[in-house]
Amino acid sequence: MSENRNGLPAIWADGLGRAGIRSAQTLLVIALSWVVLWSITRVPLVVIPATIALILAAAIAPLVAWLAEKGLPRSVATVVSFVGILAVFGGIVTGIVALIRSQWKELASRVLSGVDQLHHFLNTGPFPVSDQQLNTIRESLQKFFTSSDFGTQALTGARTIGEILAGIVLMAVTLFFFLKDGEKIRAFLIAFLPAAHRPKAHLAAERSAAVLGGYVRGTAIVAAIDGLVVGVVLAIMGVPLALPLGVFVFIGGFIPIIGATAAGTLAVGVALVSNGPVPALVVLAVVIAANQLEHHFLQPVLMGRVLNIHGLAILLALAAGTFLAGVVGALLAVPLTAVGWTVIKTLRGPAATVAEAVGDAGVPEEETP
Repeated sequence: MSENRNGLPAIWADGLGRAGIRSAQTLLVIALSWVVLWSITRVPLVVIPATIALILAAAIAPLVAWLAEKGLPRSVATVVSFVGILAVFGGIVTGIVALIRSQWKELASRVLSGVDQLHHFLNTGPFPVSDQQLNTIRESLQKFFTSSDFGTQALTGARTIGEILAGIVLMAVTLFFFLKDGEKIRAFLIAFLPAAHRPKAHLAAERSAAVLGGYVRGTAIVAAIDGLVVGVVLAIMGVPLALPLGVFVFIGGFIPIIGATAAGTLAVGVALVSNGPVPALVVLAVVIAANQLEHHFLQPVLMGRVLNIHGLAILLALAAGTFLAGVVGALLAVPLTAVGWTVIKTLRGPAATVAEAVGDAGVPEEETP
C-alpha cells in the first residue's frame, strides 16, 4: 500500500481518512472523559468535599494573604481565618436553630387557622377543589407515610445525613490544608508537567483561583441581597420564622437558577399555612421580583466580568451537574465550568501574554521557556 509524504497509508491520507482519524481521536477522548467522570462519581464522599473545600479556599485565600502581609506567620493567619469562618458558620446555624425553637409554637398555632383558611380558599377559589378530592389526597399521603416505602426512605435519609456529616468534617480538614499549603500543593502537582508547559499551568492556576474567589464572593453578595429582601418582607408581614427563611434563601442563592427559587417556595409555603393565601401571594410576588433583580441586574453587574460565560452554557452545566450529582452537582457545576473555560482560554492564549502574566504571578524566571 502506497504512503504519502507524512508516512500515512493512502487510505488515510485523503479527506475522509483524516476525518476518520480525527473521529477516532474524538471518541477516545470522550471515552476517557466518561471513565474519569464515572470514577469520580463512584467516590462522591471524597471528591465533593474536596471540591467544595477548593472553591472555599479560593475565596478565603485573600484573607489569609492579607493577614500574612500584616505580619502574622502563614500558619497563624490560616488558623485565624479558618477559626473565624467556622465561628461565623456555627453562629449562623446556632441562631437559626434557636429561632426555630422559639417560634415553633407560634407557627404550630397559626397552622391550624391557616389550614382552615386554605381549605376555604380551595373550596371557593377560582379553581374549586371539593372536600372529596381533598380527602383522597389526604388518604394517599397517609398511606405513603405509613407504608414500608416511607420507612425505607427514612433509613436512607438517616444514612445520607451521616454521609453529609462525614463530608463536612472532611471538607473542613481539607479546607485547612488548602489554606495552609495551597501553594506547595499546586507547585507539587505542576512539577509533574514538562518544563515547557509549567508557565501556562501556573497562569491557569492563578486565573482559576481568581475566578473561583470572585464567583464565591459575588454569589454571596447576590444571595445576601435576596435573603435580606425576602426576610424583611416576611418580617413586615408577620410571618413566623422570617429570619431563618431569609437565611435559607441566602443559602439557596449559591445554587444558580433553582436554589433561590426552591428556598423562596418554602417561604411562600410557610406564609400560606401561617398567614393565609393573600400574604402568600404577596411573598410569591416578592420572590419573583427578587429573582428577576438577581438575573437581570445583580449577576451581570457583580459576576459578569468574573465568569464571562453565556447563560445557555450555565444552564447546560447545571443540567449536567444535577444529573451526575444531584443538588451538589448543581452547586458545583457553574464554578467548575468557569474554571474549565478559564483553563482553556489560558492554554490557547499567546505565549508572550502568558510569559508576562506568569512573571507578574511570581513564577521563577528560569521556568519560562
